[in-house]
Amino acid sequence: MAEKTDWEMMAANLLKAELKRKGVTYAQLVDKLAAIGVDEKEVNVRNKLSRGKFTAAYLLQCLSAIETSSLHIGLN
Repeated sequence: MAEKTDWEMMAANLLKAELKRKGVTYAQLVDKLAAIGVDEKEVNVRNKLSRGKFTAAYLLQCLSAIETSSLHIGLN
């Protein structure tokens, strides 16, 4: 299995932090994604965030679903 790159880890941590900040569980994220037309299962969400393997489009869908309007990325 390929190792998670720093960029993949950063993307996964960014999304996990935003979910935590908003108090959204993976199950709730699945419901919110469904509301915007994205069919996803909780186990798939958990795996994607665990592996850090997801597209930029998926990241944007998740952020949109949880109504995130701005992010502080903190790149140096």
